[in-house]
Formats: sequence, C-alpha cells, structure tokens
Amino acid sequence: MDKIIIRDLKIPTIIGTLEWERKEKQDIVLNIEISCELRKAGKSDNLEDTVDYKTLKKRIIDLMVNAKYFLIEKAAESVAELCLATPGVKNVKVTIDKPGALRYARSVAVEIERP
Repeated sequence: MDKIIIRDLKIPTIIGTLEWERKEKQDIVLNIEISCELRKAGKSDNLEDTVDYKTLKKRIIDLMVNAKYFLIEKAAESVAELCLATPGVKNVKVTIDKPGALRYARSVAVEIERP
C-alpha cells in the first residue's frame, strides 16, 4: 500500500491531567502515515485522484487546537478517526509526542495504527 506521510506537525493544544495543563496549551508533535492508493494520482497528476493532505492537515489542526484531552492516547485516537473518515484513506498510523512530559526525557509518545 502506498503512503502519504505528514512529519513533525507541531500543534498547540490543551492536553494533560495536571491543573496547569488544563489551562495552558502545550505543543504536541504529530507524525501521521496514511495508507492509500496513489497509483492513479501518480499517472494523472490530478489532486482529485489522491488524498488532499493539505485539507486533511487543516482539519487535524482545527481538531487539536479546539480540543481538551487528558491523554495523548485519546488525542491519537481522535486524529486516527478523522483520517479514516477521509475518502481514500485505507489505514492510518498516528504518533503523538508530548515534549517535556517526563523529566530527563525529550518526550513521551503514543503510536497507534488503525485499519
């Protein structure tokens, strides 16, 4: 299966269980692998024959900027559901990093894959 990959999409959102995390937006970093058929678009060079990743990116940003999640697991599931609702998407892998979540670690991440 072919893939469209969105790398290192940084989005501010409310995420976490601590009191301060419920008030201040934090940056999370998303990496998304979208499995889809790209052969037709590769031959036609027509946007209508592929997944419009610019529009999908805007929808993901809108979702995350306006969300208030306690867990990155829930955020990842929400992004996966949004992607899978997009025509042409067959499978999606979502990785969300929460930088600075643990002392001495660059980030904590959750990765999910959904058909």
